[in-house]
Amino acid sequence: MICHSKNLFYLLIFILLQGCAGSGVAPVTNRTEIKELSPVITTPSKNNKNKTPKKSVRKKIDCYVVAKGDTLYSIAWRYNYDYKKLANWNNIAPPYIIHLGKNICFKPTQKKKITRLKPKPDNGRSLTGKKKDANRNIKNDASIKNDKSSNNISQEKIKWFWPARGRVVKSNSPTSKKGMDISGLLGQTIKAAASGEIVYSGSGLVGYGKLIIIKHNDKYLSAYAYNSELLVKEGDVVKAGQKISKMGQDHTGRNILHFEIRLNGQPVNPLQHLPKKRA
Repeated sequence: MICHSKNLFYLLIFILLQGCAGSGVAPVTNRTEIKELSPVITTPSKNNKNKTPKKSVRKKIDCYVVAKGDTLYSIAWRYNYDYKKLANWNNIAPPYIIHLGKNICFKPTQKKKITRLKPKPDNGRSLTGKKKDANRNIKNDASIKNDKSSNNISQEKIKWFWPARGRVVKSNSPTSKKGMDISGLLGQTIKAAASGEIVYSGSGLVGYGKLIIIKHNDKYLSAYAYNSELLVKEGDVVKAGQKISKMGQDHTGRNILHFEIRLNGQPVNPLQHLPKKRA
């Protein structure tokens, strides 16, 4: 009985102790102590010290591999280069034929060596021979002048026309910022804004849909994007106002023509060239 009483006594003491421990009384903390607590400071590593997050910059490529359907003009258009510079840098002569799988580089591929011809000794040529040479030089000068005059004809001021009827609308796409968008009806007529040669007709340029590029002279090109149907092919010569395609839709489903004019490879505002009054 005594042993049993002791066990009950110890059990009661144990229960009382447990009750006191779990009474839920929170410890008292002084507010001044909370204010004086120093913040946790993480020291940056040496590699990350004073570094700001870098902006994602699109890396420019040095060369482009020619794919099926590419032309020198379309490659120059895609990367905002003057086609004449690309031709010069890659030693491509007119009519600027490029080949599948070859590289088109966006910088000079090699330095051109200038070879200077040494003057040949006269060897006592007769006066008659000199006269003949002089006459030959006069003829050569005349042919050079003729070439210059023909070049001047191609460089005459371009008379621009509106390529489509419709309302000019605004868009925030990267493509639209390079030109202007004209809204209209699906399948309506798209016309050449000026006379020239078709140098691209296809759908190989991302963001332009079915595209036509017209070369008007050595400086000016124009482009017509988002067509539903292309009515001309590369090499065709068209007149201003000639039907070249039918209006299609952009990536948002709008019935629209995206129109661009480029001067030496760089986009310019079409409204500065098109007449104020639409025909």
